[in-house]
Amino acid sequence: MGKKNNDKPLAQNKKASHDYFIEDTYEAGMVLTGTEIKSLRMGRANLNDAFATIRNGEAFIHNMHISPFEQGNRHNPTDPTRARKLLLHKAQISKLIGHTKQEGYTLVPLKIYVRNGYAKLLIGLGRGKKNYDKRHTEAKRDAERQIQRALRERQK
Repeated sequence: MGKKNNDKPLAQNKKASHDYFIEDTYEAGMVLTGTEIKSLRMGRANLNDAFATIRNGEAFIHNMHISPFEQGNRHNPTDPTRARKLLLHKAQISKLIGHTKQEGYTLVPLKIYVRNGYAKLLIGLGRGKKNYDKRHTEAKRDAERQIQRALRERQK
């Protein structure tokens, strides 16, 4: 029996699409401890304030909060918001370094999920939105919603 692909998100950064134009996405593995992965599988992670950086040719995620596992080893506490190493190919890292050197681009964590038994983080290369961009996106979404509502009313 093979391992299942269950890509149901364990944690999502819902504000990422609101605050950034996501231009490209990358799937990265994460270096976690045993109790962190157990807590992550229970859905006790938060990506709201998280951001990714690249230093010395290695990618890291900062401020991602994974709550401590209650049944785990209480004598070996880990910092819930510690920097965790991301596992990417060298070519992907060099590509990301080139993109993030450009003005206005950043690495934004989008969601965490489990694939083939391993925790994966989907990171996006994002360009920050200005306030008028956010208003334009909101107006477009509202107009689309009104069109759908009108079509439903017409079909009745």
